[in-house]
Amino acid sequence: MPRVLVIGSGGREHALVRALMRSPQSPEILAAPGNAGIARDGVECLPVGVDDVDAIVAAARDRAVDLVVVGPEAPLVAGAVDALADARVRAFGPSGAAAKIEGSKVYAKELMRDVGVPTAGHAVFKTRDDAEANLACFSFPAVLKADGLAAGKGVLICKTEAEARDALDVFFGEERFGRTRLVVEEFLEGEELSLLALCDGRNAIPMAPAQDYKRIFDGDEGPNTGGMGSYSPVPAVDQQRARELAAAVHQPIVDELRRRGTPFHGVLYAGLMMTADGPKVLEYNARFGDPETQAVLPRLRSDLIDLLDRSVRFGGLEDAEPEWSSDWAVTVVLASAGYPATSSKGDVITGIEEAEGLGAEVLHAGTAERGGQIVTAGGRVLNVTGTGPTPAAARDLAYQAADKIDFDGKQMRRDIAARAVDRVEA
Repeated sequence: MPRVLVIGSGGREHALVRALMRSPQSPEILAAPGNAGIARDGVECLPVGVDDVDAIVAAARDRAVDLVVVGPEAPLVAGAVDALADARVRAFGPSGAAAKIEGSKVYAKELMRDVGVPTAGHAVFKTRDDAEANLACFSFPAVLKADGLAAGKGVLICKTEAEARDALDVFFGEERFGRTRLVVEEFLEGEELSLLALCDGRNAIPMAPAQDYKRIFDGDEGPNTGGMGSYSPVPAVDQQRARELAAAVHQPIVDELRRRGTPFHGVLYAGLMMTADGPKVLEYNARFGDPETQAVLPRLRSDLIDLLDRSVRFGGLEDAEPEWSSDWAVTVVLASAGYPATSSKGDVITGIEEAEGLGAEVLHAGTAERGGQIVTAGGRVLNVTGTGPTPAAARDLAYQAADKIDFDGKQMRRDIAARAVDRVEA
Protein backbone atom coordinates (compact mmCIF):
# COMPACT_ATOMS: atom_id res chain seq x y z
CA MET A 1 0.00 0.00 0.00
CA PRO A 2 1.75 3.21 -1.13
CA ARG A 3 1.74 6.25 1.13
CA VAL A 4 1.03 9.49 -0.75
CA LEU A 5 1.34 13.04 0.60
CA VAL A 6 -0.70 15.73 -1.19
CA ILE A 7 0.58 19.29 -0.70
CA GLY A 8 -2.06 22.04 -0.73
CA SER A 9 -5.34 23.12 0.79
CA GLY A 10 -7.71 23.91 -2.07
CA GLY A 11 -10.34 22.34 -4.27
CA ARG A 12 -7.69 21.04 -6.66
CA GLU A 13 -6.02 19.14 -3.82
CA HIS A 14 -9.37 17.76 -2.64
CA ALA A 15 -10.01 16.55 -6.20
CA LEU A 16 -6.58 14.89 -6.24
CA VAL A 17 -7.30 13.22 -2.90
CA ARG A 18 -10.63 11.88 -4.15
CA ALA A 19 -9.03 10.54 -7.35
CA LEU A 20 -6.26 8.89 -5.33
CA MET A 21 -8.89 7.32 -3.07
CA ARG A 22 -10.36 5.65 -6.16
CA SER A 23 -7.02 3.98 -7.02
CA PRO A 24 -7.03 0.16 -6.99
CA GLN A 25 -3.75 0.41 -5.07
CA SER A 26 -5.71 1.62 -1.99
CA PRO A 27 -3.07 4.18 -0.96
CA GLU A 28 -2.67 5.68 2.46
CA ILE A 29 -3.18 9.40 1.85
CA LEU A 30 -1.85 12.31 3.87
CA ALA A 31 -2.40 16.01 3.18
CA ALA A 32 -0.44 19.11 4.16
CA PRO A 33 -2.11 21.22 5.26
CA GLY A 34 -5.34 19.92 3.69
CA ASN A 35 -8.72 21.40 4.53
CA ALA A 36 -11.93 20.61 6.39
CA GLY A 37 -13.36 18.53 3.55
CA ILE A 38 -10.19 16.49 3.10
CA ALA A 39 -10.12 15.82 6.84
CA ARG A 40 -13.77 14.71 6.75
CA ASP A 41 -12.78 12.17 4.08
CA GLY A 42 -10.66 10.46 6.74
CA VAL A 43 -7.34 11.84 5.49
CA GLU A 44 -4.78 12.88 8.09
CA CYS A 45 -3.97 16.57 7.63
CA LEU A 46 -0.50 17.65 8.74
CA PRO A 47 0.11 21.17 10.09
CA VAL A 48 2.55 22.12 7.33
CA GLY A 49 2.30 25.30 5.27
CA VAL A 50 2.55 25.04 1.48
CA ASP A 51 5.32 27.67 1.42
CA ASP A 52 7.50 25.94 4.02
CA VAL A 53 9.69 23.73 1.83
CA ASP A 54 11.83 22.53 4.74
CA ALA A 55 8.73 21.45 6.67
CA ILE A 56 7.35 19.66 3.59
CA VAL A 57 10.58 17.69 3.24
CA ALA A 58 10.67 16.91 6.97
CA ALA A 59 7.07 15.68 6.94
CA ALA A 60 7.68 13.49 3.90
CA ARG A 61 10.74 11.90 5.50
CA ASP A 62 9.22 11.53 8.95
CA ARG A 63 6.19 9.75 7.54
CA ALA A 64 8.18 7.61 5.10
CA VAL A 65 6.11 8.85 2.16
CA ASP A 66 6.43 6.98 -1.14
CA LEU A 67 5.24 9.86 -3.32
CA VAL A 68 4.64 13.56 -2.74
CA VAL A 69 2.14 15.28 -5.04
CA VAL A 70 2.67 19.05 -5.01
CA GLY A 71 -0.55 20.88 -5.89
CA PRO A 72 0.05 24.67 -5.80
CA GLU A 73 2.46 26.64 -7.94
CA ALA A 74 4.30 28.55 -5.19
CA PRO A 75 6.16 25.58 -3.66
CA LEU A 76 6.97 24.27 -7.14
CA VAL A 77 8.52 27.57 -8.19
CA ALA A 78 10.30 27.70 -4.81
CA GLY A 79 12.00 24.37 -5.53
CA ALA A 80 10.05 21.95 -3.35
CA VAL A 81 10.57 19.07 -5.78
CA ASP A 82 14.33 19.76 -5.87
CA ALA A 83 14.50 19.74 -2.08
CA LEU A 84 12.52 16.51 -1.90
CA ALA A 85 14.81 14.92 -4.50
CA ASP A 86 17.85 15.96 -2.45
CA ALA A 87 16.24 14.14 0.50
CA ARG A 88 15.64 11.08 -1.71
CA VAL A 89 11.87 11.51 -1.65
CA ARG A 90 10.00 10.89 -4.91
CA ALA A 91 7.79 13.81 -5.92
CA PHE A 92 5.35 14.53 -8.72
CA GLY A 93 5.94 17.96 -10.18
CA PRO A 94 8.58 19.98 -12.03
CA SER A 95 11.86 21.24 -10.63
CA GLY A 96 12.10 24.89 -9.71
CA ALA A 97 13.92 25.59 -12.97
CA ALA A 98 11.24 23.87 -15.05
CA ALA A 99 8.43 25.52 -13.06
CA LYS A 100 9.77 28.92 -14.12
CA ILE A 101 7.45 28.54 -17.11
CA GLU A 102 4.68 29.55 -14.69
CA GLY A 103 6.78 31.65 -12.34
CA SER A 104 7.65 34.17 -15.04
CA LYS A 105 5.41 35.12 -17.94
CA VAL A 106 8.35 36.84 -19.58
CA TYR A 107 10.36 33.61 -19.47
CA ALA A 108 7.39 31.66 -20.85
CA LYS A 109 7.04 34.12 -23.74
CA GLU A 110 10.74 33.82 -24.55
CA LEU A 111 10.49 30.03 -24.44
CA MET A 112 7.51 30.04 -26.80
CA ARG A 113 9.37 32.33 -29.16
CA ASP A 114 12.42 30.06 -29.15
CA VAL A 115 10.45 26.91 -30.05
CA GLY A 116 7.84 28.47 -32.32
CA VAL A 117 4.74 27.96 -30.20
CA PRO A 118 2.07 30.46 -31.33
CA THR A 119 1.09 33.07 -28.76
CA ALA A 120 -0.14 36.65 -28.54
CA GLY A 121 2.18 39.48 -29.55
CA HIS A 122 3.57 41.29 -26.52
CA ALA A 123 6.00 43.77 -25.03
CA VAL A 124 7.70 43.83 -21.63
CA PHE A 125 8.12 46.92 -19.44
CA LYS A 126 10.26 47.26 -16.32
CA THR A 127 9.10 50.72 -15.27
CA ARG A 128 5.95 52.79 -15.31
CA ASP A 129 7.62 55.52 -17.37
CA ASP A 130 8.61 53.00 -20.03
CA ALA A 131 5.09 51.57 -20.19
CA GLU A 132 3.43 55.00 -20.33
CA ALA A 133 5.70 56.05 -23.17
CA ASN A 134 4.75 53.04 -25.29
CA LEU A 135 1.06 52.33 -24.58
CA ALA A 136 -0.06 54.40 -27.56
CA CYS A 137 1.65 51.85 -29.82
CA PHE A 138 -0.83 49.13 -28.85
CA SER A 139 -4.24 48.31 -30.26
CA PHE A 140 -7.07 48.09 -27.76
CA PRO A 141 -8.46 46.18 -26.03
CA ALA A 142 -5.12 44.96 -24.66
CA VAL A 143 -4.15 42.58 -21.88
CA LEU A 144 -1.89 43.66 -19.00
CA LYS A 145 -0.21 40.89 -16.98
CA ALA A 146 2.08 40.77 -13.97
CA ASP A 147 5.24 38.82 -14.75
CA GLY A 148 5.25 36.73 -11.57
CA LEU A 149 2.81 34.54 -9.66
CA ALA A 150 -0.50 36.22 -8.84
CA ALA A 151 -2.91 33.35 -8.01
CA GLY A 152 -4.66 33.77 -11.35
CA LYS A 153 -5.59 37.38 -10.65
CA GLY A 154 -2.66 39.25 -12.15
CA VAL A 155 -4.40 39.92 -15.48
CA LEU A 156 -6.31 43.07 -16.44
CA ILE A 157 -8.12 43.44 -19.75
CA CYS A 158 -8.19 47.11 -20.71
CA LYS A 159 -10.68 48.22 -23.35
CA THR A 160 -9.07 51.58 -24.01
CA GLU A 161 -5.70 53.27 -23.74
CA ALA A 162 -7.10 55.41 -20.93
CA GLU A 163 -8.03 52.29 -18.96
CA ALA A 164 -4.57 50.88 -19.53
CA ARG A 165 -2.92 54.05 -18.26
CA ASP A 166 -5.06 53.93 -15.13
CA ALA A 167 -4.19 50.23 -14.70
CA LEU A 168 -0.49 51.02 -14.59
CA ASP A 169 -1.02 52.24 -11.04
CA VAL A 170 -2.13 48.72 -10.04
CA PHE A 171 1.18 47.29 -11.24
CA PHE A 172 3.68 50.07 -10.49
CA GLY A 173 2.01 52.31 -7.89
CA GLU A 174 -0.14 50.07 -5.73
CA GLU A 175 2.11 47.08 -6.58
CA ARG A 176 -0.86 44.79 -6.02
CA PHE A 177 1.10 41.84 -7.39
CA GLY A 178 4.42 42.76 -5.81
CA ARG A 179 7.33 44.37 -7.59
CA THR A 180 6.99 42.98 -11.07
CA ARG A 181 7.68 43.54 -14.71
CA LEU A 182 4.63 44.24 -16.84
CA VAL A 183 3.68 42.22 -19.91
CA VAL A 184 1.33 43.95 -22.35
CA GLU A 185 -0.26 41.55 -24.84
CA GLU A 186 -2.49 41.81 -27.84
CA PHE A 187 -6.08 40.82 -27.09
CA LEU A 188 -6.97 37.51 -28.73
CA GLU A 189 -10.51 36.68 -29.77
CA GLY A 190 -11.98 33.21 -29.76
CA GLU A 191 -12.85 30.54 -27.23
CA GLU A 192 -10.58 29.45 -24.43
CA LEU A 193 -9.53 25.84 -23.97
CA SER A 194 -7.62 24.30 -21.09
CA LEU A 195 -5.45 21.31 -21.91
CA LEU A 196 -3.35 19.58 -19.29
CA ALA A 197 -0.63 17.14 -20.26
CA LEU A 198 1.20 14.64 -18.08
CA CYS A 199 4.93 14.92 -18.72
CA ASP A 200 7.84 12.60 -17.92
CA GLY A 201 10.73 14.73 -19.13
CA ARG A 202 10.40 13.32 -22.64
CA ASN A 203 6.72 12.75 -23.46
CA ALA A 204 3.64 14.97 -23.15
CA ILE A 205 0.44 12.93 -22.81
CA PRO A 206 -2.75 15.00 -22.99
CA MET A 207 -5.48 14.61 -20.42
CA ALA A 208 -9.15 15.29 -21.16
CA PRO A 209 -9.76 18.85 -22.42
CA ALA A 210 -11.71 21.32 -20.30
CA GLN A 211 -13.02 24.86 -20.46
CA ASP A 212 -12.94 27.23 -17.52
CA TYR A 213 -14.54 30.56 -16.63
CA LYS A 214 -12.21 33.18 -15.19
CA ARG A 215 -14.44 36.24 -14.71
CA ILE A 216 -16.52 36.59 -11.56
CA PHE A 217 -19.87 37.37 -13.24
CA ASP A 218 -22.09 35.75 -15.87
CA GLY A 219 -21.33 36.61 -19.46
CA ASP A 220 -17.60 36.92 -18.69
CA GLU A 221 -18.06 40.24 -16.93
CA GLY A 222 -16.17 41.65 -13.96
CA PRO A 223 -12.62 41.09 -12.73
CA ASN A 224 -10.55 37.96 -13.21
CA THR A 225 -10.60 35.27 -10.55
CA GLY A 226 -8.77 32.01 -9.97
CA GLY A 227 -11.68 30.40 -11.84
CA MET A 228 -15.45 30.25 -11.25
CA GLY A 229 -16.27 26.95 -12.95
CA SER A 230 -15.30 24.46 -15.62
CA TYR A 231 -16.53 21.53 -17.64
CA SER A 232 -15.14 18.53 -19.49
CA PRO A 233 -15.07 17.29 -22.22
CA VAL A 234 -15.26 20.16 -24.72
CA PRO A 235 -17.36 20.00 -27.90
CA ALA A 236 -15.27 19.43 -31.05
CA VAL A 237 -12.12 18.60 -29.06
CA ASP A 238 -11.90 14.81 -28.94
CA GLN A 239 -8.83 12.89 -27.78
CA GLN A 240 -7.34 12.85 -31.28
CA ARG A 241 -7.59 16.64 -31.44
CA ALA A 242 -6.15 16.83 -27.91
CA ARG A 243 -3.15 14.79 -29.07
CA GLU A 244 -2.66 17.14 -32.02
CA LEU A 245 -2.77 20.18 -29.73
CA ALA A 246 -0.34 18.60 -27.27
CA ALA A 247 2.06 17.88 -30.14
CA ALA A 248 1.90 21.56 -31.12
CA VAL A 249 2.00 23.35 -27.76
CA HIS A 250 3.23 20.93 -25.06
CA GLN A 251 5.76 18.68 -26.77
CA PRO A 252 7.98 21.50 -28.12
CA ILE A 253 8.27 22.91 -24.58
CA VAL A 254 9.09 19.49 -23.11
CA ASP A 255 11.70 18.91 -25.82
CA GLU A 256 13.33 22.30 -25.29
CA LEU A 257 13.43 22.06 -21.49
CA ARG A 258 15.03 18.62 -21.77
CA ARG A 259 17.59 20.07 -24.19
CA ARG A 260 18.36 22.84 -21.68
CA GLY A 261 18.96 20.31 -18.92
CA THR A 262 15.79 21.17 -16.98
CA PRO A 263 13.43 18.33 -17.99
CA PHE A 264 9.76 18.89 -17.18
CA HIS A 265 8.07 16.24 -15.05
CA GLY A 266 4.52 16.66 -13.77
CA VAL A 267 1.57 18.42 -15.37
CA LEU A 268 2.01 21.12 -17.97
CA TYR A 269 -1.17 23.16 -18.32
CA ALA A 270 -1.72 25.13 -21.49
CA GLY A 271 -4.37 27.83 -21.51
CA LEU A 272 -5.27 28.22 -25.18
CA MET A 273 -7.29 30.67 -27.22
CA MET A 274 -8.83 28.97 -30.23
CA THR A 275 -8.60 31.87 -32.67
CA ALA A 276 -9.60 32.09 -36.33
CA ASP A 277 -5.87 31.70 -37.07
CA GLY A 278 -5.57 28.55 -34.99
CA PRO A 279 -4.74 27.84 -31.34
CA LYS A 280 -2.51 30.31 -29.48
CA VAL A 281 -1.13 29.91 -25.97
CA LEU A 282 -2.36 32.41 -23.39
CA GLU A 283 -0.35 30.95 -20.52
CA TYR A 284 1.38 27.89 -19.18
CA ASN A 285 0.98 26.57 -15.66
CA ALA A 286 3.32 24.05 -14.07
CA ARG A 287 0.61 22.15 -12.17
CA PHE A 288 -2.96 20.89 -12.30
CA GLY A 289 -5.38 23.68 -13.20
CA ASP A 290 -7.96 24.85 -10.70
CA PRO A 291 -10.93 24.42 -11.24
CA GLU A 292 -10.32 22.33 -14.38
CA THR A 293 -8.96 19.45 -12.31
CA GLN A 294 -12.26 19.23 -10.46
CA ALA A 295 -14.06 18.51 -13.77
CA VAL A 296 -11.33 16.40 -15.39
CA LEU A 297 -10.38 13.92 -12.66
CA PRO A 298 -13.92 12.62 -11.98
CA ARG A 299 -13.88 11.38 -15.59
CA LEU A 300 -10.53 9.55 -15.27
CA ARG A 301 -10.85 5.77 -15.38
CA SER A 302 -7.13 4.99 -15.28
CA ASP A 303 -5.23 4.63 -11.99
CA LEU A 304 -4.04 8.11 -11.06
CA ILE A 305 -1.22 6.79 -8.86
CA ASP A 306 0.14 4.79 -11.77
CA LEU A 307 0.08 7.85 -14.05
CA LEU A 308 1.75 10.06 -11.44
CA ASP A 309 4.41 7.43 -10.75
CA ARG A 310 5.16 7.03 -14.45
CA SER A 311 5.45 10.81 -14.83
CA VAL A 312 8.20 10.92 -12.21
CA ARG A 313 10.30 8.39 -14.18
CA PHE A 314 12.08 9.79 -17.23
CA GLY A 315 10.28 8.37 -20.26
CA GLY A 316 7.87 6.50 -18.00
CA LEU A 317 4.79 7.62 -19.92
CA GLU A 318 5.89 6.06 -23.19
CA ASP A 319 2.75 4.65 -24.89
CA ALA A 320 0.53 5.77 -21.97
CA GLU A 321 -3.10 6.34 -22.92
CA PRO A 322 -5.27 7.49 -20.00
CA GLU A 323 -8.83 6.19 -20.18
CA TRP A 324 -11.80 8.52 -19.75
CA SER A 325 -15.46 8.09 -18.99
CA SER A 326 -17.87 9.18 -21.71
CA ASP A 327 -19.79 11.13 -19.04
CA TRP A 328 -19.67 14.92 -18.83
CA ALA A 329 -18.59 16.77 -15.71
CA VAL A 330 -19.57 20.34 -14.80
CA THR A 331 -18.01 22.16 -11.84
CA VAL A 332 -19.54 25.27 -10.28
CA VAL A 333 -17.45 27.33 -7.86
CA LEU A 334 -19.13 28.88 -4.83
CA ALA A 335 -17.23 31.98 -3.68
CA SER A 336 -17.45 34.07 -0.54
CA ALA A 337 -18.61 37.68 -0.20
CA GLY A 338 -16.19 40.22 -1.63
CA TYR A 339 -14.28 37.79 -3.84
CA PRO A 340 -12.01 38.32 -5.78
CA ALA A 341 -10.95 41.63 -4.19
CA THR A 342 -11.38 40.28 -0.66
CA SER A 343 -12.91 37.25 1.02
CA SER A 344 -15.18 36.57 3.96
CA LYS A 345 -14.18 34.11 6.67
CA GLY A 346 -16.18 32.41 9.39
CA ASP A 347 -19.57 32.32 7.65
CA VAL A 348 -21.42 29.10 8.50
CA ILE A 349 -22.06 26.82 5.51
CA THR A 350 -25.20 24.69 5.35
CA GLY A 351 -26.55 22.16 2.87
CA ILE A 352 -23.40 20.26 1.94
CA GLU A 353 -24.88 16.89 2.93
CA GLU A 354 -28.06 17.63 0.99
CA ALA A 355 -26.01 18.51 -2.09
CA GLU A 356 -24.01 15.31 -1.82
CA GLY A 357 -27.24 13.38 -1.33
CA LEU A 358 -28.26 14.36 -4.86
CA GLY A 359 -25.19 12.57 -6.20
CA ALA A 360 -22.97 15.60 -6.79
CA GLU A 361 -19.37 15.77 -5.63
CA VAL A 362 -18.70 18.64 -3.23
CA LEU A 363 -15.04 19.57 -2.90
CA HIS A 364 -13.74 21.99 -0.30
CA ALA A 365 -11.56 24.86 -1.50
CA GLY A 366 -11.62 27.49 1.26
CA THR A 367 -13.25 26.02 4.34
CA ALA A 368 -12.49 25.36 7.99
CA GLU A 369 -14.20 23.46 10.79
CA ARG A 370 -15.28 25.44 13.82
CA GLY A 371 -17.27 23.91 16.67
CA GLY A 372 -18.44 21.05 14.48
CA GLN A 373 -19.60 23.41 11.73
CA ILE A 374 -18.04 24.03 8.32
CA VAL A 375 -17.33 27.72 7.76
CA THR A 376 -15.86 29.84 4.96
CA ALA A 377 -12.09 30.36 5.07
CA GLY A 378 -11.18 31.84 1.71
CA GLY A 379 -12.34 33.36 -1.55
CA ARG A 380 -13.33 30.24 -3.44
CA VAL A 381 -15.14 28.17 -0.84
CA LEU A 382 -16.61 25.03 -2.45
CA ASN A 383 -16.60 23.31 -5.84
CA VAL A 384 -19.76 21.44 -6.79
CA THR A 385 -19.38 18.91 -9.62
CA GLY A 386 -22.21 17.14 -11.37
CA THR A 387 -21.65 14.27 -13.80
CA GLY A 388 -24.02 12.80 -16.35
CA PRO A 389 -24.36 11.32 -19.83
CA THR A 390 -24.97 14.73 -21.39
CA PRO A 391 -23.77 18.25 -20.60
CA ALA A 392 -27.32 19.21 -19.67
CA ALA A 393 -27.65 16.35 -17.18
CA ALA A 394 -24.29 17.14 -15.59
CA ARG A 395 -25.04 20.86 -15.48
CA ASP A 396 -28.51 20.37 -14.00
CA LEU A 397 -27.10 18.19 -11.22
CA ALA A 398 -24.31 20.66 -10.45
CA TYR A 399 -26.74 23.57 -10.11
CA GLN A 400 -29.38 21.62 -8.22
CA ALA A 401 -26.71 20.65 -5.71
CA ALA A 402 -25.15 24.12 -5.57
CA ASP A 403 -28.55 25.60 -4.77
CA LYS A 404 -28.79 23.34 -1.71
CA ILE A 405 -25.71 24.99 -0.22
CA ASP A 406 -25.95 28.33 1.51
CA PHE A 407 -23.74 30.81 3.35
CA ASP A 408 -23.79 34.58 3.74
CA GLY A 409 -22.68 36.36 0.58
CA LYS A 410 -22.49 33.24 -1.58
CA GLN A 411 -21.48 34.04 -5.15
CA MET A 412 -21.68 31.75 -8.17
CA ARG A 413 -22.05 32.07 -11.91
CA ARG A 414 -25.20 30.72 -13.54
CA ASP A 415 -23.79 30.17 -17.03
CA ILE A 416 -21.16 27.46 -16.50
CA ALA A 417 -21.27 24.98 -19.43
CA ALA A 418 -24.31 26.69 -20.97
CA ARG A 419 -22.54 26.93 -24.33
CA ALA A 420 -21.73 23.20 -24.22
CA VAL A 421 -25.40 22.44 -23.71
CA ASP A 422 -26.35 24.71 -26.60
CA ARG A 423 -23.87 23.10 -28.96
CA VAL A 424 -24.34 19.45 -28.07
CA GLU A 425 -28.08 19.39 -27.48
CA ALA A 426 -29.39 22.12 -29.79
